[in-house]
Amino acid sequence: MDDLVADSGIAVWTEDGPVAVFYLPHRLPALFAISHTDPFSGSNVLARGITGDISGEPVVASPLYKQHFSLRTGRCLEDERVSVQVYPVLLDGDQIRLEVPVAQAASVAA
Repeated sequence: MDDLVADSGIAVWTEDGPVAVFYLPHRLPALFAISHTDPFSGSNVLARGITGDISGEPVVASPLYKQHFSLRTGRCLEDERVSVQVYPVLLDGDQIRLEVPVAQAASVAA
């Protein structure tokens, strides 16, 4: 928790790849986690975006092309066809717990 900065994000590496964790202390819940990768550029930059609120929706604006992504759903507000992965996140004491999907084992046909 000590690594978080109010109203901004940090990037963390997970088994699922880079994830952006945002701390918005004036909201409940106060923690959000989405993919760190901007789907429009392919760059890992979303944790460096500017957080805000659009019509009650907590968002982050990509620092590259300025699209807004919902921190709750991952949906791009400017293009509904585009979204980023959202991860369940919670505070456990002073540790942040992030739930990442279990990798699917490749099935081999016999």
